[in-house]
Amino acid sequence: MSSHPIPNPQSFLGKTIDSNSVRLCSILGIGAYGVVYMGRQVHSPHRPLAIKLLLANAKSTKNEIKLHRHVSDHRQILRLRKVVKEEKGDYVFLVLEYATGGDLFSAITQGTHGIVGDNRKIRHLFLQLLDAVEHCHRRGISHRDLKPENILLMEKLELRLADFGLATTHSVSAEFGCGSTFYFSPECQSGLLRDHKKIKGYGTQQNDIWSLGVILINLVTGRNPWRQATMEDSTFAAYTHQPHQFFSAILPTISTELDELLQRIFCLDPAHRISLPELKWRILECKSFLCNQPDMLISARQKKKLAAGVAVPPSPLEQPTLSITQSIWEYTNDFTRPNAVVSSPSSSSSVDSIGPATPPLVAPGVTCTKISHDALVDLIQASSMV
Repeated sequence: MSSHPIPNPQSFLGKTIDSNSVRLCSILGIGAYGVVYMGRQVHSPHRPLAIKLLLANAKSTKNEIKLHRHVSDHRQILRLRKVVKEEKGDYVFLVLEYATGGDLFSAITQGTHGIVGDNRKIRHLFLQLLDAVEHCHRRGISHRDLKPENILLMEKLELRLADFGLATTHSVSAEFGCGSTFYFSPECQSGLLRDHKKIKGYGTQQNDIWSLGVILINLVTGRNPWRQATMEDSTFAAYTHQPHQFFSAILPTISTELDELLQRIFCLDPAHRISLPELKWRILECKSFLCNQPDMLISARQKKKLAAGVAVPPSPLEQPTLSITQSIWEYTNDFTRPNAVVSSPSSSSSVDSIGPATPPLVAPGVTCTKISHDALVDLIQASSMV
């Protein structure tokens, strides 16, 4: 017997809703708490819609509808056209704008839009995403599940932010482990203990900014910086020890400007993490997200990283016949391999996350001195507003 709240999603195919005006034609995705279908208007079948099916009486459903409606007036937010509830049924249907270009994760992993390594496209997409998140924050809403799967594309690389199933109006939350592990911040982790006491809460907007940083790395390099921002993750632990050397070592194609910006985004102290307005300004001012001189990538600077115990992945830009974009594609080398992503059991994302590959960091036989677990908790606890 299925434990999914929608026990037989296929049974809804062919069903009509909204006074028989919309027919459910195919399944686009199945998430933890709902199913997304492609629907077509009976009298205008050439205009597809996205129909999200959820349990009508679930508290999370009511919250998602309320918050999505509150921000749906922004161009970069997926438009919630209508909510249709069955008169004598257990389900509710969210009638949504249909994204003709699929999701950003597919675009990055399949290379369909040539985004990875393209400065113009990266800037165009990321600024739209910042506008969408800034709109939410101004309305007092934090998304809490920012990831490429929840970012949809339209024609001409127009972007839409989707899936408000984990969104909240609380500026500080005690719902730890909320979201997808590749993307949430260290303070969002469950089980951060100090003197047998759990930290009281984390800032939800600062958590969104952390997630934006991971997405920016996805766009530029097609990779994730680590699997999870916890001290048990050796790659993240190495970052806490060497934040000024970390990104240039494991992602040698990025520019110095982007390196410095990432250090501001991934500030361990949430109170000093970069703000959205400054982040937008820095993106606008960044001349290039990538190094302009590929032949200088393997330099004395990187040799020092090796001497310090941080492994620098061989740069494919040693091959002069490859363009920067092609070289990054070679460097990622099957970065679409499926990684197990552990989402919060409370996640209502439409499709489970599979993140890009995390590059190796620590050289074999080298032990990095880590920032202590207690020191990290101190930083987070000191910033707590509760």
